[in-house]
Formats: sequence, C-alpha cells, structure tokens
Amino acid sequence: MERLTDRRIVITGAGSGIGRATALRLVAEGARVVAADVSEEGLKETASLAASDRLAIATVDVADEASAGTMVRTAAADLGGLDALVNAAGILRGAHTHDCSLELWNRMIAVNLTGTFLMTRAALPYLLETGRGVVVNFSSTAAFFAHPFMAAYAASKGGVASFTHSIAQEYGERGLRAVNIVPGGISSGITDNIDRLMPEDTDWKLLGKLTAPLPGGLPGPEKIAGVVAMVVSDDGSFITGTEIRIDGGAHQ
Repeated sequence: MERLTDRRIVITGAGSGIGRATALRLVAEGARVVAADVSEEGLKETASLAASDRLAIATVDVADEASAGTMVRTAAADLGGLDALVNAAGILRGAHTHDCSLELWNRMIAVNLTGTFLMTRAALPYLLETGRGVVVNFSSTAAFFAHPFMAAYAASKGGVASFTHSIAQEYGERGLRAVNIVPGGISSGITDNIDRLMPEDTDWKLLGKLTAPLPGGLPGPEKIAGVVAMVVSDDGSFITGTEIRIDGGAHQ
C-alpha cells in the first residue's frame, strides 16, 4: 500500500523505537521523509534499515530553539514543502515526586513539551501552506491515567495533549489537522529500559496498567507506526483534535 506517495514528512525521535518504526513505515508507504533525532548514530542505523533514497536524516535537539528552527527550515527547503510533522521525540525519567529534582522536571518539560512546541511552531507556516497539513504529537497514557513515579513525565505529556487540541481548533479552518497518539503497553526504547528509568524501590504493583490484557506480551512499535501512517494519509482526513490510544486495552 502506498498512500503517501505525494507526502513530505518530518519525524523526530527517528533514531530508535517508535520514531524509527514510524519513519520506516512512512517511507514504505511512499512518503519522502526527513528522519530527525539527537543521536546521529541512531539515525544512521535508521537510514540503513530504510535503504531508500526517500529517507534523509538530520540531527536535531528539539529542546533547543535554534536547532529545531534550522532543522525544519532545511528539511522544508530540501523537500520542497512540508505536509506532515510527527513529533515522536521524547524521554522518560522516573522518580518519587518528593525526590524529583528541578533539573529532572525541567528537562522532561523541555524535551517532551517545549520540544513539541518548538518543532510545531517552526513547521506551521509550511503545513498551512499546503492546506492539508497534519501534526501528529505523542502524548501518553500517563497523561490520562495514574502512573506513579512519573509526575514530571505525565505533566509534560498532559501539556502535549492540551497543546494539540488548541492548535487543532486554531488552525482547523485552514486545513490543518492535529492528533494525539497515546501509546501504552508497547515495546519501545522507554518500556524496554523501564527498570533502569524508575526508582530502585519502585512498587511495580502500582504500575500494573502498563501490561495489556491481550496475549503475546508487549507488541513492537510497528503497531504505533501503522496508526500514524493512517492519520497522515487521506484515510485520516476527518480525524483531528482527538486522541488515539494504542495500549491493547491496558487502560480500560
């Protein structure tokens, strides 16, 4: 299936996990993609896996205003415009809230929330020019359900969800769509390393909702990638200002 042969797309967080899987899926469906990440090594591996001249790579620190702006301008110039932005870059560090340092809090907000804002702000002029632009942001089940030891992460992802609704309403009459993808219960760079990202004395019984009731364990990030491909295609043309939760029923 090649639903995206005329789409020009930037995706952050494409050096690993869900971002990488999504970049590969979008290219497979015919899109021209600029895969961006802070990790140059990760991007090179993504490019090797794609093995396509429709995928280019670019390093970016989404939390840095100059870096985000320069990357988007360069990508839009190289692609001849921009039809979709997928903000998949994100980090998680867990802590007991009473032990959470201001540095940890600020870093979580900077990457997950401010990074989403900076990339979107830079991309909006190009997305609005097409009359069919799409912004896909990544919130989290932590933003809508109680995930202990993740107060900073949950706050950042709750901000992403609210931001997405705001721009969907603000720019809808100009053809822009904005959608929150809400992963949970998916194998990714975060969930695969959750043990070392959480406090040593984490009470794992309080995090039971991370496990989906469906058989087979945690599925791979391609389950997210397929939904993103649908959202940025014409098949998703009537989807905006909403969340799509993909967690295998873990948060029923």
